Amino acid sequence: MSTPARCADLSELAGEPLGATATTAENWLLVEVPGTWQRDVGGGAGLPDAAGDVARAWLEATPSSRLLFLRRPGRTRTGTRLAFVVRAGESEAEVRRFELASPGALAEVDLVHGGEPTSAPLVLVCGHGTRDACCALRGTAVYGALGNELAEDQLWLSSHQGGHRFAANVLVLPAGIHLGRVTPAESAVVVGRALSGRIDLTRYRGRSAYPARVQAVELALRTELELDAIGDLALVDDGETVRFRGTDGREHAAIVEERVGPSVPASCGAEPEPQVAFSARVL
Repeated sequence: MSTPARCADLSELAGEPLGATATTAENWLLVEVPGTWQRDVGGGAGLPDAAGDVARAWLEATPSSRLLFLRRPGRTRTGTRLAFVVRAGESEAEVRRFELASPGALAEVDLVHGGEPTSAPLVLVCGHGTRDACCALRGTAVYGALGNELAEDQLWLSSHQGGHRFAANVLVLPAGIHLGRVTPAESAVVVGRALSGRIDLTRYRGRSAYPARVQAVELALRTELELDAIGDLALVDDGETVRFRGTDGREHAAIVEERVGPSVPASCGAEPEPQVAFSARVL
């Protein structure tokens, strides 16, 4: 049997760790853009000029921020488009919803203060096929499996979330829970747990509010202490020794080691190369 060529297959076969690989961003700008996206939309490519300028200005002015495009197959090509500004900090969570006449109308709204606050969480499945085949194949399958499980405006296909080789990737906002290697068969349970405030640690890439080394410690502590509720741990110190506090007030610490992981392609078609990995030792 020949070796699978897809990056997600190769990563999984090589035993590449899933933990501590989540994209780091505390602030998200999400814009509904129907149709086929360009390969790289992170800087607003594909938006009308004025809207792209507004998106780039928001990204430059907003620390720890990222732009994603959204779409929902089958949604009418006419009518209102949606955009969201999401704050996904460890203890600060907010979603503001904008209704736009078109993606270009993003240029006319106040992204800093505007929008309608909403308590509805968002589930984003990466399905950016022009960026990577694994996201198209695996992401679209998971999106389809979740279609009857979630409210219409809650579930979206998104542009590149980071980490093609961990497809299917699912980002739950505003909690900032990044999940990877999610399969269609398990997606309703795994995502349902996240929406209820609990994390499936076997599919947990990390929390987007934390950098990778802190994600490694959080996962190690959750595994060691058997904690799966989002609020079970709060970051106290992200220095050389990373410290978290539990709900009982006790502090837990670990040290992090950066090491060379398996040599796998970062995306489909790329040459295999050693990937950075983080591991944590609980003190």
